[in-house]
Amino acid sequence: MLSAIILDDEKPGRESLKALLLRYCPDITLVREASGVDEAKALIEASQPDVLFLDIELKNESGFNLLEQLDQVHFETIFTTAHQSYAFKAFKFSGLDYLLKPIDVEELVSAVNKALVKKDKESQNKQVELLLNHLSSDKPSSNTICLPTSDGVEFIKTRNILYCQAQGAYTRFVLSEGKALLVSRNLKEYETLLDNKEFMRVHNSYLINLIKVKKYVKSDGGYIVMTNGDEVNISQKNKEPFLEVMRSLR
Repeated sequence: MLSAIILDDEKPGRESLKALLLRYCPDITLVREASGVDEAKALIEASQPDVLFLDIELKNESGFNLLEQLDQVHFETIFTTAHQSYAFKAFKFSGLDYLLKPIDVEELVSAVNKALVKKDKESQNKQVELLLNHLSSDKPSSNTICLPTSDGVEFIKTRNILYCQAQGAYTRFVLSEGKALLVSRNLKEYETLLDNKEFMRVHNSYLINLIKVKKYVKSDGGYIVMTNGDEVNISQKNKEPFLEVMRSLR
């Protein structure tokens, strides 16, 4: 069973979300409400909730201010927002859930179910820290990305990614330490997230880390050899752009 706090400066928004939670999320048995950061902080310190529904755009402050004031985040955070803002990429990098208003019931139930299964305080704290680092950085892309796996989440340095391989709706990450991770998101999403100065889509099935390329082989239609010896296909249309980029790196 879970307890939740809703931070939203608009009373109709709080009441609407609370009604949805009580109707469609039976595992949430207690819902408290706050209209501002100070009130929410006091509630968190007093009640130690399992889940925080955090509105990003408040009247005179940001929901992110609350997270910045907390020493540790030992609860799941599900953000709510009226629009996809500049923070969209930061959410994706940190692996945190956000819900667009008006809140869709299926998306709400999915986010709560993930919170119920996860309940990993250490990972949650790292994810919030990663999110805040993204938001405070002049460069929105970071050197660390959070990857959701079947076991939980993993925090990976982007420099340790050799390449990403499409496997249907999933993406297989091959890492420099000989490890591979299967992530339940498609390759297009990671093509958008990862810095296009460091990563390049060379084939429908492959996104590679350019600094991890060992050589290009012309024979057999052309292919790329990564530093671990793996061979990666390259499409005809991407050969010349790839070679131009590689020449500029040397």
